[in-house]
Amino acid sequence: MALMITDECINCDVCEPECPNGAISQGEEIYEIDPGKCTECVGHFDEPQCQQVCPVDCIPHNPEYAETKDQLMAKFLKLTAVKA
Repeated sequence: MALMITDECINCDVCEPECPNGAISQGEEIYEIDPGKCTECVGHFDEPQCQQVCPVDCIPHNPEYAETKDQLMAKFLKLTAVKA
């Protein structure tokens, strides 16, 4: 699954630089995660880095974008142009 940022976000700016895929950006009111770029850090780290640094725990899985680990890895390979 891609992750999402809820409206509990306090705009602390710690999640954006931690995303290796550049999936996090400032939205109109809070930070947002582009589900097309979010791999939950699969291919980069064992755990989603944004979740690790978020001080208010406002980055859950996005139920609208259910993906398996294999699908997340395929997305990582596509985003990084790594040929399997």
